[in-house]
Amino acid sequence: MTPLLSLVIPTYNESRGLESLIGRIFAALERNALSAEVIVVDDNSPDGTGELAEELARRHPLKVVHRSGKLGLSSAVLDGWAVAEGRVLGVMDADLSHDPEILPDMLASITEGGAEVAVGSRYIPGGGLGNWPWFRRVTSKTAVLMGRPICPVHDVTSGYLMFRRSVIQGVQLDPIGFKIGLEVLVRGRYRTFTEVPYTFTDRAAGKSKFGLHEIRNYLVQLIRLAWHWLGTRPCRERVPYLRAPGGTTD
Repeated sequence: MTPLLSLVIPTYNESRGLESLIGRIFAALERNALSAEVIVVDDNSPDGTGELAEELARRHPLKVVHRSGKLGLSSAVLDGWAVAEGRVLGVMDADLSHDPEILPDMLASITEGGAEVAVGSRYIPGGGLGNWPWFRRVTSKTAVLMGRPICPVHDVTSGYLMFRRSVIQGVQLDPIGFKIGLEVLVRGRYRTFTEVPYTFTDRAAGKSKFGLHEIRNYLVQLIRLAWHWLGTRPCRERVPYLRAPGGTTD
């Protein structure tokens, strides 16, 4: 059976939290009888993440894509989408920072609520930054403000989103760094979008990949996307998100 959702999870040294994440994803989706496949794209993690993913694939509808080395988050996501079979494509982080409980709400907003794109959002009512220190909050909010002129999504830097397959069909994505979500939100072919609130939780295990190199990449990406936006001026319309019967509660 073709899955409704193909959810890509790029990994590098995420073995400590991957099993918990996969269990929570499928538990959240099964409450609404939603069919999905998870695609783990591993960049040859030395901590055994790829091997763990193969073990989990014996218990869940899970594909594993093994890459030769640390080739970058955005290209990992594109490689995952390339082998996806679902009508809806998605991406989320492997470090338990993205709340799997809102997956049914995001999917329902697309399949029943009229949105072509659904974004997990920290910057709408009901969302939040959890236990982030002040300097991470300032950095994040500055990045969001810089991206808002070319994209009406409140959380333009979110790495947690899903969308109809048609949104990227025939679209040349040119990501740099780890903001693949922003690339889809600006270059994608869609009119309607929604945001579903969640509270970001800083990683409980492993080491963050965020640093000065990624800040530079974001600035370069923003300049490229600004030129694209100036040439296209796409029309976007926000629609309310839809609460799934077995999804999250306020």
